[in-house]
Amino acid sequence: MRAETKRKILVTSALPYANGPIHLGHVLEAIQTDIYVRYQKSLGNECYFFCADDTHGTPIMLAARKEGISPEELIDRVRSEHYRDLSGFLVEYDNYYTTNSEENRILSEEIYLSLKGKGHIAEREIEQAYCDTDKMFLPDRFIKGTCPNCGTQDQYGDSCENCGATYSPKDLKDSHCSLCGTPPVSRNSKHIFFKLGDFEKYLSNWVEKESHVADGVRKKLKEWFEAGLQDWDISRDGPYFGFKIPGEVEKYFYVWLDAPIGYMASSLNYFKGDRKKFDSFWKDENAEISHFIGKDILYFHTLFWPATLEGGGYRSPTQVHVHGFITVNGEKMSKSRGTFIKAEGYLKHLDPEHLRFYLAGKLGSGMDDLDLSFDDYTAKVNSDLVGNFVNLVSRVSTSILDKLDRTLGSLDPEGKKILDELRSSEPKIREWYETRNYTRIMKECSRLGDIANKYVNDLAPWIQIKTDAELARQTVTVALNAARILAIYLCPVLPKASEKIYKLLDLNKKPEFADLDSDLEKTKVSAYEMITKRVEEKAIQTMLEENAAETKSTQAPAPAPTKTEGVLEISIDDLSKVDLRVGKVLEAGPVEGADKLVQVKLDLGPLGTKNVFAGIKAAYQPQDLVGLSVVAVANLKPRKMKFGMSEAMLLASGEGETLSLFVPHRGANPGDKLK
Repeated sequence: MRAETKRKILVTSALPYANGPIHLGHVLEAIQTDIYVRYQKSLGNECYFFCADDTHGTPIMLAARKEGISPEELIDRVRSEHYRDLSGFLVEYDNYYTTNSEENRILSEEIYLSLKGKGHIAEREIEQAYCDTDKMFLPDRFIKGTCPNCGTQDQYGDSCENCGATYSPKDLKDSHCSLCGTPPVSRNSKHIFFKLGDFEKYLSNWVEKESHVADGVRKKLKEWFEAGLQDWDISRDGPYFGFKIPGEVEKYFYVWLDAPIGYMASSLNYFKGDRKKFDSFWKDENAEISHFIGKDILYFHTLFWPATLEGGGYRSPTQVHVHGFITVNGEKMSKSRGTFIKAEGYLKHLDPEHLRFYLAGKLGSGMDDLDLSFDDYTAKVNSDLVGNFVNLVSRVSTSILDKLDRTLGSLDPEGKKILDELRSSEPKIREWYETRNYTRIMKECSRLGDIANKYVNDLAPWIQIKTDAELARQTVTVALNAARILAIYLCPVLPKASEKIYKLLDLNKKPEFADLDSDLEKTKVSAYEMITKRVEEKAIQTMLEENAAETKSTQAPAPAPTKTEGVLEISIDDLSKVDLRVGKVLEAGPVEGADKLVQVKLDLGPLGTKNVFAGIKAAYQPQDLVGLSVVAVANLKPRKMKFGMSEAMLLASGEGETLSLFVPHRGANPGDKLK
């Protein structure tokens, strides 16, 4: 039996803003977070997943005014829509709340007064942008212009989406009111500032601790430290929809002050106001607090937020996990092209678990952007999910099991060996879940699925049953036990599919990693229920067309496409010069002095063995490659490197942690030529 110390973990994803629908950018982060939470819960840890709608600010006030309703009515409706859409992707929150709550108001006031009492608040007159046309002070996000740091046009008044810089709206070049287009004028107003510089030493020490942020994030934060931490304006003038600042007249908390406190408010609401339980997470260093965010809000969550918590008498986050942006078919999401995909539109046409499966295969532990290519999506779902994982179950669970009275048999030594091999991957799969390196989990599970499917193919129970029913029963027993192991490994990614496999095996519970300790033998199983269907390209096309049609009437005409150089065409004679062969990895090891390279000894059948230096270390551990069949350019001119001679090239797609080697279909042999 496993005896592990149970951890206390509070997890959050960034709060969707209540002025628009949920789109795939939100869904990416929600799925990434949900996978982590489901994994922790599958271990029996006390883990909670909290989120909320971010509801304050001038945009909410103006949007409600435009609809002729109150801000409260608007945010209540939008919150219901957001929760519906995110839940549609099987994201399982413990509490999805709102920042416009009494809990959030009380906590925001308490933290502010604590900061003020400790001398971390300053007041001073500032010049502020004011629109004479709209008769209001303009919040940062209602001023647009050119970034003073990198020169990118059409950026907001507080931060640049291109380079990540933060700045004052008055530093923005060619600024104008985003409501009416007129240049703003300056007016003086008293504002309230949080003295972030008071926490520079604390933040520097917090950032240096290895577990808090990834290396890439730490490097970016050091750049900001070198530039100096500036006081942070935490007030806004009325009219404004938000919380009034205690002791002030017509001054409101800036949305970025009370929004992250919304994480705390959501948990306090879930704990029914129990401050002792609340403090057991937000004040106890033995608990863990993990935030999942996009790289566009890095500054707020890794500088302002830890300092706010420290000054307010709370502990700082254990980890801040930062992901990149999502693109669609290689480009930024676009309404005119139909690739600005709303969650509701996706769910109308496609399976949510397909997207969970696909995104997990792309998500590493870094901040690299992630592309949703629908051609790749279709291929991965149909081949790796349906053709491998689902196929392992369906091929033995229909007519064959019916002929065996739906009863499993005993495991033979060879079958136990197969299952032990699958179980041996548990430590690294658990490590990859902890480090959010989901892409490696998916590759490993695909490899394990290939092993199990090869076992079934080789023994062919559909043939065995014609002459020896007990032998067929033995094969089916191994196959379904293998499927159960894979269901456990993949249950955080594919909760619905994994539970269907458990239901088939007559296990009335959710999969847990503790279940790996046992096998199923001589037991009845239930009727097979379809786990998932293949992706139909027509469904994707319909979704994209509907998305484009929905926004076409409100979009300005798209600019004429600029002429770009086309892809270089080659003749069939050129193509025939490339000798593509199936190769089997005999040996693989690291290359001393090369962070990205793996040295591979490749069996190319009649062509013999060849040595290859492949730049795949970010995505593959050398020990995981041994025995893997790959595709290689076998007639590449040998290249002398300082590490030795590289005599071939492995074919792969993607980059960094999401790189994937091309793997031939089961049954291909070393040296087979691709035609």
